[in-house]
Amino acid sequence: FGTDGEPVSVEQNQSGHIHSTYIVPTDKGAKYVLQKINTSIFKNLDELMSNIAGVTDFIRKKLGAAGKDSARGTLYFHRCDDGKYYKTDSDGNAWRLYDYVGGARTYMTVEKEGMFYNCAKAFGGFQRMLADYPAEELYETIPNFHNTVSRLEDFKRAVAEDRAGRAKDVAEEIDFILKRSELCSYVTSRIANGTLPLRVTHNDTKLSNILIDDETLEGICVIDLDTIMPGSVLYDFGDSIRFGACSTAEDEPDVSKVYIKLELFEEFTKGFLDGLEGSLTSEEIYALPYGALVITLETGMRFLGDYLNGDVYFAVHREGHNLDRARVQLAMVADMEKHINEMEEIVKKYAN
Repeated sequence: FGTDGEPVSVEQNQSGHIHSTYIVPTDKGAKYVLQKINTSIFKNLDELMSNIAGVTDFIRKKLGAAGKDSARGTLYFHRCDDGKYYKTDSDGNAWRLYDYVGGARTYMTVEKEGMFYNCAKAFGGFQRMLADYPAEELYETIPNFHNTVSRLEDFKRAVAEDRAGRAKDVAEEIDFILKRSELCSYVTSRIANGTLPLRVTHNDTKLSNILIDDETLEGICVIDLDTIMPGSVLYDFGDSIRFGACSTAEDEPDVSKVYIKLELFEEFTKGFLDGLEGSLTSEEIYALPYGALVITLETGMRFLGDYLNGDVYFAVHREGHNLDRARVQLAMVADMEKHINEMEEIVKKYAN
């Protein structure tokens, strides 16, 4: 990869779940992140890295033109000796390398006041800088990732096949999802008819995918770019709310504790729209609460579908783990439906 200096040590970073990640300092004071790419999930590495390189180069130019620090504002991936952004070793493992961003870290939960706002503003800024990026040129690295209509068909198939013989025990949850079938086409139909524009979407907008500056606590860099694809801004907003504004952990067994924290919904909405600086259409802005509903329902059906299939996709750590996850999402949907008018009023408050 043409690093600055020779590696002096290698330390594995245990926080990721998809790739194997290592921190590599050199004898010249440089520091890099080396990753072994999970090729069982990402099968076409040329398309994967084309998306990432295109978007990070685009952001780097925007930051440079604005006089901002592009070395900290976006990831920099290195080409290797054959010109590609990854290298395959003799065992068939694929590796990539990018610069380590110092003076910042990621968080799994909101630990300090204003952190959720700063996270939201960073994701909004990410969207703003990519507002004029040709999204149609991006590859779908995971086809139909947020195509909720397609996810519904997958779910119906899981119910019909009932591979693990569990459908009889979750009839209430299955019925809850099927009664909301119409909601599944909310985003896809609007993209198809042009009401919602096609945009670059991150598709995994949780707090841990933002580097937070150690001193200012500002969100300085969006990371984990593997799922960058064409889609709707509603996907990114919705996923953040689903995960970040929930009153409990994603796998809380007691669903009576689950509700949407409207104060966090408001904090994220304000930060997200501040970061966007008016780059969304009015149709996108006023549809944001429904993005939260759609993505939360989609995630719930994915968890429940995997439970019905015998827990073959999501890693589980206890009996009924995917069922607990599904129930949390469905409880969030139910509570969002009760508070949808309040969510709409919050969006209107910060829309101008």
